[in-house]
Amino acid sequence: MTDLAETLARLPVTLDGDPHGRGFTRALGLVLTEVSPAVVRAHADIGPQHHQEAGILHGGWHTSVVETVGSFGAHLAAAGRGQSVVGVSNFTEFFRPHRQGRLDIEALPVHQGRTQQVWEVRITRPDGTLVARGQLRLQHVDR
Repeated sequence: MTDLAETLARLPVTLDGDPHGRGFTRALGLVLTEVSPAVVRAHADIGPQHHQEAGILHGGWHTSVVETVGSFGAHLAAAGRGQSVVGVSNFTEFFRPHRQGRLDIEALPVHQGRTQQVWEVRITRPDGTLVARGQLRLQHVDR
């Protein structure tokens, strides 16, 4: 089992070590490449299946990605204290449209406190151009 697969196996979802995830994570087209309490990285290849009616990437995709990748990292940070996390707020900003091709995702913790965490998620093109940015606040809960 790879280090990434071992980390994914500790998440509170059934990924079975698969970096593509399952269910909604797979539907988003995410490929997780690094998952830890300090950073989550992923990428996705965007196509027509992700478009809204105007032919560009749906804003809900960005918001869902912010929630998904931020939650993975936050859960791993909280698990060390025997806790899990639930989302409290998700604020996503859109900077430019995207139609086709790879997007890179990086989530970093802004705050990891005793009761809450805040993660910033950046969604960029391979050249570093910012497409969207989000902030996710999560509450720690006892298991």
